[in-house]
Amino acid sequence: MLKAAVVGKDGRTSAIEKSLEASPLVAGPVVCLSAWKDLAPDDAMQQALENAAKERPDFVVIGPEEPLESGLVDRLQGDLGIPCIGPTKELARLESSKVFTRQLLADFGIPGNPEFRVFRSLKGIAEYLERLPGYVVKPDGLTGGKGVRVSDVHLFSTAEAVDYCQELFLRGDKAVIIEEKLDGEEFSLMSFCDGTSVSDMVVVQDHKRVGENDSGPNTGGMGSYSCADGRLPFLSEADVKQASAINAAVAKALLARTGQKYKGILYGGFMLTASGLRLLEYNARFGDPETMNVLSVLKTDFALICQAIINETLHQLPIEFSPLATVCKYVVPDGYPDKPVKNECIDLSGARALESESLKIFLAALERRDGREYLTGSRAVAFVGIGKTLAEAETIAEQAASLVRGPVYHRRDIGTEELIQRRIAHVQALREEQAVHIIGK
Repeated sequence: MLKAAVVGKDGRTSAIEKSLEASPLVAGPVVCLSAWKDLAPDDAMQQALENAAKERPDFVVIGPEEPLESGLVDRLQGDLGIPCIGPTKELARLESSKVFTRQLLADFGIPGNPEFRVFRSLKGIAEYLERLPGYVVKPDGLTGGKGVRVSDVHLFSTAEAVDYCQELFLRGDKAVIIEEKLDGEEFSLMSFCDGTSVSDMVVVQDHKRVGENDSGPNTGGMGSYSCADGRLPFLSEADVKQASAINAAVAKALLARTGQKYKGILYGGFMLTASGLRLLEYNARFGDPETMNVLSVLKTDFALICQAIINETLHQLPIEFSPLATVCKYVVPDGYPDKPVKNECIDLSGARALESESLKIFLAALERRDGREYLTGSRAVAFVGIGKTLAEAETIAEQAASLVRGPVYHRRDIGTEELIQRRIAHVQALREEQAVHIIGK
């Protein structure tokens, strides 16, 4: 029997915990070494190490990105000899440094990079911006999804963009990266990786915008969906194979560049454009909310997968997913993400009465006091509907999310036929544009 532990406190980590506890190989409840986000990084590190030394788990699954950037895996494995599902600090640069990732793809000839340039001072930025029809300005490091600025959305002139770059340098950023602005449909392909072998999960599409019809500011993710065939309605088999090949090539390149084996989750964020497939970013851990989709239909024992990653035997383990569709809808506090309601009670009893094999509930930013649940300011609870079709899965998720009582809301349109059809039409237009461009050549 195995003793498992996690780091993190969010919907993603709840899904990881439930998947581990469902395994006959895991003894007892999964231990949380640290919620991490509730403490300063040094204090969170100390808490996680102290709890790990006390609990002595057989392995640890790292949920969020901050512990990876801080080097928790290095400390757990190096100081305590506890293996982790999550990369070392050096390998986690795949997420913590956008410059590292862009240069890795460029140096190893891996397709997917957009037009980009790295700047370590203001010199040449204005001239480069003038060359691009549209652009995206990104700080090099982690930003929690809040540091990216896009032309004609956040920045409306070259002068504004240069001022933003100067602001980043003044606050201590060593580099900024400017990329061409892309038009397309985004999707996520997460893969298990043991350092040499890569095994893909089902493809998921996240919805970052807070409002229906993709309106309002970006968030950590308001919900997501996956399809019974493992693809998405607007993706071809060739599109998915290309994304898979990029993930596999990146794992190989990381080993060649660092001499270290990447053990954990390779999360590629891709966009299908008129010019082909482009890589938006890499994350070095499970996505939130995408984790809830994929783990809800994972047939293979998750603890077995963790063992295979640790032992570098992933190539020997067939990984299967149920041929079912999923729709995840996050219920969030009123005012989220900018001015979220906090310390208000919500009632989940109506939704909990529906929990079943076709409805999974994952608690996130909630605090339980006196037998009641209170909002803490971020995404509160995720509902995942599971069905033979997207329509069935969406109906199940929507019914449950609508039963939550309190100062909360959710996106009712995620997984609906109307929204999916808009995605399909968008990609059809992009493919037609691509065909015209090819003929023009």
